[in-house]
Amino acid sequence: MEFPMHWLIILVVVLILFGGRKIPELMRGLGEGVRGFKEGMSGNQGKGNPPAQSASTEKPAEDKPQA
Repeated sequence: MEFPMHWLIILVVVLILFGGRKIPELMRGLGEGVRGFKEGMSGNQGKGNPPAQSASTEKPAEDKPQA
């Protein structure tokens, strides 16, 4: 199977932009993102880390001053 020239050019550009040290981090983040997407699509959120809860901007009732 012949390796297309455009893939070689893309790989060289990525290597120049990110450098050899950043590529493993980039691929790891991409893999985690794809894994999270697949889990979200299948509705299987019981595995791994639970989804982060969004912080409420509202104060709890006991902290609000009464008028």
